[in-house]
Amino acid sequence: MSSENKLGVILAGVSGWAGGAVARAILGSNDMTLVGAVARSSAGQSVAKLLAVDNCSLTVSASCDDALAQARARGEGADVFIDYTSAHSVKANVLWALEQGLSTVVGSSGLSGADFDEIEKLAVLRNLAVIACGNFSITAALAKHFSLLAAKYLPHWEIIDYAHSHKIDSPSGTARELAEAMAEVAANKLDVPVEKTVGAREARGAQIAGSPVHSVRLPGLTLSFETLFGLPDERLSIRHDAGSGAGPYVEGTLLAVRKLPGRRGLTRGMDTLLFT
Repeated sequence: MSSENKLGVILAGVSGWAGGAVARAILGSNDMTLVGAVARSSAGQSVAKLLAVDNCSLTVSASCDDALAQARARGEGADVFIDYTSAHSVKANVLWALEQGLSTVVGSSGLSGADFDEIEKLAVLRNLAVIACGNFSITAALAKHFSLLAAKYLPHWEIIDYAHSHKIDSPSGTARELAEAMAEVAANKLDVPVEKTVGAREARGAQIAGSPVHSVRLPGLTLSFETLFGLPDERLSIRHDAGSGAGPYVEGTLLAVRKLPGRRGLTRGMDTLLFT
């Protein structure tokens, strides 16, 4: 625990849309302190100037190693690592954090089921906790929760994942997390198995844990996901649409940080934190 009994946090992705908002919230909290800020593209800049705040004396670090070394040189303890980077960096960053003895909150997407298996094994080995959420929004967690409830009774579903045209990972972490969680509730029934599709099988979407997942990437979209359920003569749609601001993800991220103490291993999904 860092000074004044606050959790010392290193945040990677501080220059990003969500990462910057989370960093400002940490700086304004009573139980956390920002001891490291990482963003390769903004390395060397003042965090105060980058975030337009006046209560931070940190300089943006180019790497996680550098941020941790600087925190230790100042005599500040690091307890938690938060990742809001990219699909290219997140896995290496999370494994690094666990090796350094830091429990971790993952807000980046791009991790596969195999990646999570590897992360969970290391977290258990190091007696640490990882909380990974494809979406930290409370309303998104409710949409996932309702989808899991519906899957108990409706055996046919597909998932649509919407995002802006510059999002490089497909499907989104939210859609992947949803598909994998639904497989634990019930088996999705496809009247025509994908391997018997005539034409381009890819048109049936990526098959993730038995769910066809379709990723739409277009200018003008922000972030949305939709679970479509079908029965003869009726259909149910459960959809979440995000706005342009990062605010909905901030409180969920800080809640996850506060839930880390006492946990071990991997916890996936904001709904898990809220409903179990």
